[in-house]
This record gives sequence, structure tokens and C-alpha cells, in this order.
Amino acid sequence: MKYKIIFLLIFSFLFNSALFSQNKETDSISYYNNLADANIKTNKYKEVFFYTQKAINYAQENSLKKEQAIQTAKLGRLYFLLKKLDDAIEKLTESISLFKTIRPNPEYAKAYYYLGLSYIEKKNFFAAEICINKTISISAALDIKENDDLILLQKAIINIGNKKYNLATKQLELILSKPNSAGKLDTKAEAYYQMGLIEEQNSRNNLALSYFNKALSLNSKSQNVEQKSEILLAISSVYDKMLDKSSAYSYLKLHLNLKENIAIANNEKLGIDDYEAFKESQRKIHQARIDKKRKEQERTENFSRLINYLSIALIAILSLLCFSLYKNNKIKKKTNLLLQEKNNELIKAKEKAEKASNARADFLSTVSHELRTPLNAINGITHLLLEENPKKSQLHYLSSLQYSGNYLTAFINDILEINKIDSNKIELEHINFNLLKLLEDIKNSLIEIATKNRNEFILDFDSQIPTHFIGDPIRLSQIFINLINNALKFTKNGKVSIVAKLKSLENETATISFEISDTGIGIPEEKLESVFESFSQGSTEINRKYGGTGLGLTIVKKLLNLLESEIHLTSQVGEGSTFAFDLKLAIAKNQIELKPQKEISFDLSKIKGKNILVVEDNKINQMITKRMLENKDIHCEVIDNGEEAIEVIKNNKFDLVLMDVHLPGINGTIATQEVRKFDATTPIIAMTAISLNENREMLLSFGMNDVITKPFIPNDFYLMLTKYLAD
Repeated sequence: MKYKIIFLLIFSFLFNSALFSQNKETDSISYYNNLADANIKTNKYKEVFFYTQKAINYAQENSLKKEQAIQTAKLGRLYFLLKKLDDAIEKLTESISLFKTIRPNPEYAKAYYYLGLSYIEKKNFFAAEICINKTISISAALDIKENDDLILLQKAIINIGNKKYNLATKQLELILSKPNSAGKLDTKAEAYYQMGLIEEQNSRNNLALSYFNKALSLNSKSQNVEQKSEILLAISSVYDKMLDKSSAYSYLKLHLNLKENIAIANNEKLGIDDYEAFKESQRKIHQARIDKKRKEQERTENFSRLINYLSIALIAILSLLCFSLYKNNKIKKKTNLLLQEKNNELIKAKEKAEKASNARADFLSTVSHELRTPLNAINGITHLLLEENPKKSQLHYLSSLQYSGNYLTAFINDILEINKIDSNKIELEHINFNLLKLLEDIKNSLIEIATKNRNEFILDFDSQIPTHFIGDPIRLSQIFINLINNALKFTKNGKVSIVAKLKSLENETATISFEISDTGIGIPEEKLESVFESFSQGSTEINRKYGGTGLGLTIVKKLLNLLESEIHLTSQVGEGSTFAFDLKLAIAKNQIELKPQKEISFDLSKIKGKNILVVEDNKINQMITKRMLENKDIHCEVIDNGEEAIEVIKNNKFDLVLMDVHLPGINGTIATQEVRKFDATTPIIAMTAISLNENREMLLSFGMNDVITKPFIPNDFYLMLTKYLAD
């Protein structure tokens, strides 16, 4: 009997040992890791998440802090790879907290590195920089060097995000200076891509395009599809800025196709339902742990029931207090929710108003731009007919047509000017100008209107005002011309005064008070505010009698707002009006009158026989421009596209090229860039119905010598030709 008991004990021990060793084999970190790695190869990410979480649970249950930290960091990296950034940040932060309690190791540095990548993806460059710096310090302590280029790349990306482009460029150039190797293709491709982004930010589009193409070339060897998608999008953006819409669209289409394939691939790896199921399982595991702890707590509470009975009174009081706090919190939440709803309504109303304003500006800009081409035809043909000695009976009609064309041109210019101001497209100049001379020149230019209406026209300029200032004389001229022109137009047999008085003088800044007053028809009191609105005048009768677009005072008010000033209007019907405003102007250090530049006048004898190439796709504009040139004995050749123009200029000698900006195929700006590669001397003048997004400086940056705006005034057209051909 005794030996039987001993035998049974030995058998039981051996059986339990075998069972324990079997459980150890099937329930371990390496076992779960092997299963997770096998499922990664087959893109079964639902199973990958499941076994990784099992490894975390096993490490936690067995108090394996290091393995728990490593597996939690691994789960965070899986989240990052599938672009679940918030979950990635949560798990990587949790793993770092665990790593801090144990001896530093390479996985600790890797956790900080991926946390930095997650913050970079979310554009939180401040947090990303902290994480990458921690990665560097841990790697240095552990003497880890194999990832130096990757870390340097992330620092460069962070510097780009913080607009430290010079520092980022040096870091990227350091990466690119190293020889190519199979393991560094992605890194170097990303470095070229980031260099391209920097050049694009600096508006060096050709250089940016070069870097993006190098990135794309390296990417083709590494087959990183997500990287390729971003490079294609960047190339599309550069072509769009270069006005090459066809190329921009082609690359954008490639980017969207690739983006769609990536999304499909990610969905195949882990569908939304699988991901939500995994998150739900995690929540249940967490809840199970809470329940387990609660049961343990209940067992503990059974031993202290007596103490709990004695605490009932205190708990009751605390419960009442909590109930009161709960009620107050509920009321507070309800109030906050109501405030949030009202705030959302206000935000939506604001966005709606902004969209409506932008749509109006875009519409007016498009209409203004599109009207210029037919107006150029109207004004050009009218000019040609007037030059051909028309009959007296026809002269009246042609003069009326010319007046109407000029009126429409001025109207469109006013609309475009308002849109430019509203869209913040105007940049104020800061140049030296003579204020007294500016006012005298404006007065002289409008003296004919004053004489026609038999008005006394006075300029009263305070002698204490310095003559020279630093500012924008063009915008000031617009303000004064609009106000004075109105005063002269609405006054007959009366008096119009321009008064400038010095208000104060301190710190090299003069505050000057201006008044433009008249004794004309005046403005009704109820119209004093509305006259500054677009297309608004005193009344329909006034509009019919005196004409005008109703945009002059709108432009004046908006320009004065840009100059940080306000206009004030006082008026009485039948007695006249006074427009007043104050301006702060910086006094120029040099008060000496500079010699005016000699004005260029066109002498047709100096440009006869010259050879001009006209690049224009509109048939009517071709005919008008050619006729205007041939009427002055200038030889003219016409081409209707940019590609052919490049070849013709390469193989022939021209004295000047008139280049339309908007052409089929490559546009005029790109064609000019190509010409400048082999011909840097032939003058090229841009012809454009200039739009809201175009400006003279932008067009000149492509290599053009000057710009003439359609519809152009014949005298201005011939004057510009003389400027470049009369030498």
C-alpha cells in the first residue's frame, strides 16, 4: 500500500511536469511572435493584432516588464503602419512608460523613433522633435549607429515643418552626398522629395521639379508605393503652378489611381470591421481585468464589513454631495452643449458668407478677364477704321464706338481692381515720391474737365508739408483722381478745391489732412453711406445724366483701408460735398528733387522695317495686331502656338516677339522659358488679358521683358515697340 501511494505521487508529478512544459511551449512570447510574424507575411492583420495582444497579456500576467514594453511598442508600430495614428501614439507612449522602469535597450530608442514619426504625420512638429532627440540620446548611450541617416532625415522633415529651410537643406544634402545602396534607396528618395518641397516653397519650380524627378527615379527601384504617390502629387502641384495644366492633370491622375490602390490594399490587410472587432476585444479584455480586480476587492471588503457599516453615515452624506454635484454638472453640460450648438451655427454662417464672397470675386474676375479679348477686337478694329480716313457720316459712329470701348475697358479695370483688393492681391509700394508734384500733375491732367464745366479749380497745399515722402504714389493717385474727377463731373459753374494741411509732424512721420470739396449737386442724407458701395450712385436719374460705373468711391474706400485710413463725407443737396481723410506718410530723408527721366516718344521712322514675331491663337487678335504693325511698315509673322514659336525663334532672327500668355499646348510663359535657354537678348513682350491671379512681376520672372495688357491703347502699344526697337 505504501509503495502504491509513492508510485501515484511520482506519476502525478511527472504528468503535471509534462503538462506544464507543454503549456510553456504553447503559451509564450516567442510562440505568439512566431504566429504574428507568419500572419504578417499573408497580410492577415486581424490575426497579427490578436497574437500581439496575446503576447502583451502573457507578459503582463507573468510580470515580464521588458517583454510587455517590447510587445506594446510592436503593437504601436503596427498601428502606425496602418495609419491609425491616435492608437499608435497611445500604445507607443504606454510602451515608453514601461521602458523607463527597466534598463535602456534598442527597442526603447525605436519606440521613441516611431512616436516621432506618428507626430510628424499629425504635423505636431514640436512633439516630434522631442521624440527624435530622445531617440538620438538613447542611441548614443547604446552606441547604435545603423539608423543615423533615417534619424537625420526625420530631423530635416521636422525643420521643414518649422520653416527652417536652410538647416533642413544642409541635413538633406548630407544624406544625398552618401553613395547609393540597396538599403538606402527609400531614404535618399525621400531626401530628394523633401528638397523638392523646399524649392517649391521658395517658388523655384524648375529646381523643385528636378528634385521630384530624381526622387521618382530612385523610388522606381525601391517600389515604395506610398512614397511614389506623394511624389506624383508634388509633381502635379509644381506643373499647376507653372500653368502647365495638362501635365499637372496627368500626374494628379496617376497619384489618385495609386492612392486608391493603396487604400484597397490597406483595407485588404485589415478591414474596418476587423479593426473595430479587435478594438472591441481589447475593450472587453480591459473590462475583464477591471471585473477581476472588482471581485478581488469584493473579497477583501468581506473582511472589513464592520468598518463599512460604521462608514454608512459618512457615505450617505458624501452621496448627497455627489448627487448635488452630478445635478450641477448635468446642468453645466446642457448649457455648454447649447453654447456649442450656437457657436457651430455662427461658424457655418461665417463659412457660408465667405464662400459666397469668394464665389462673387471669382465670377467677377472671370467675367472681367473673358471680356478683355473681345474688347481688344472692338477697340483694335475701331482704331484701324479711324486710321483709314472714314467718311464724315461714319466718323461719328466710330467715335461713339471708341468711347464705348474705352468706357467698358475702364469699367472692367475697376472691377478687377476691387477684386484684387478684396483678395489681398495688392502689395503696397514704398518708394520716394513728390507729393506736391503728384497733386499738381493730377490737377493738370483734369484741367480740361474743369474748363469744360466752367469750374474754378484750386490746389491749396500747406507750405509746412515736406515735399518728398516714402509710399505708394500709384495708389494715392487712384484715390485723388477718383475723388477729384467726381467733384468736377458733378459740379457746373462752381468751385472744386483740393486742400492739403499738415496735422502733425513727429518721428519722421507726417500726418496730413486732405479735403476734396465742391459746390456741386450734393448727396442726399440717406445716400451718404451707400455711395461707397459697389455700383451705387446717388440715384438712377444721376446715373443716366452723368454716367459712371459707381465703383470709384468703392475703390477709394478700400484703398484707404489698406493705407490704414478712413474717409469721411459731408454733403447737402444743392450745396456741394466734401470728402476728407488723414494719411500718415513716412518722410523721405532725401528732399532733393530728382531729375525726371526722359519720356520715350515713338518715332515711326525708327521702327520701320523691323521684323516682329506675333504668337497669338485668337484669329481676330492676329488680324488686328498684324494690321496695326503693317500700317507702320513693320514686317510681321504670325504663329498660333507656343511649340512652333520656339522652333521658329530658334531658326530665325527677329527684332522683337509679342507673346500671348494663354496659348494652346504650352502657354506663353513656358515657351518664353524655353526660348531663354538659347536666346537671352531678343525682347519678348507679354500680351495678356491679365486676371486676378496674374501680375507683372510674375510674368517677368519667366524671362519676358515687359507686359502689355489687352485691350491695349494704340499709343501705348507703339510707345512700347519704340522703347525696344528704336535703338
